[in-house]
Amino acid sequence: MNDPFNTPVAPGFDDPLEMLQACHGRITAQCDTLHKLVAHLQIQGNDEQSGQAAHAILRYFDTAGQYHHQDEEQDLFPMLLASGDSTAAGYIERLLGEHKEMEQAWRALRPLLQVIAENNSDTLDADIASHFIDCYARHIEVENEDLLPLAKRLLNAEQLQTLGQQMAARRGVKI
Repeated sequence: MNDPFNTPVAPGFDDPLEMLQACHGRITAQCDTLHKLVAHLQIQGNDEQSGQAAHAILRYFDTAGQYHHQDEEQDLFPMLLASGDSTAAGYIERLLGEHKEMEQAWRALRPLLQVIAENNSDTLDADIASHFIDCYARHIEVENEDLLPLAKRLLNAEQLQTLGQQMAARRGVKI
């Protein structure tokens, strides 16, 4: 969807599956920032730019990243399971396991970013950061390539409307 000035408009709660996919793009952008942060710290040390980057990553994954997982686990996945589709059930089992792995990776990464954001460290463990990035990359690929297209086929307009309303309510948005 475009505005009259041809500026792309982000999907809204009226198109929740597109909104989830757009969130994947923002997650990927945060992971790219994390990758750059590791390199930046190795070359420049902890400076204002690295502190801001660490703070932005923390803010994103502590808020929007958490909402995204809740959107899936509390709303999208149960709707898909209720459809009785065995393919969806298989994806969901895998994705829920990946959510746990990503949560563990975040618990390992978060305190490292926190000390960088507070300007108390000049290094970030590259292996911990890479593991976090890799977990999300694999997960997003399955969701974008397999689960979301399947959800478009399985969910009806009423279910999609309910999904969008639940996502909005989680964020305190009235629609």
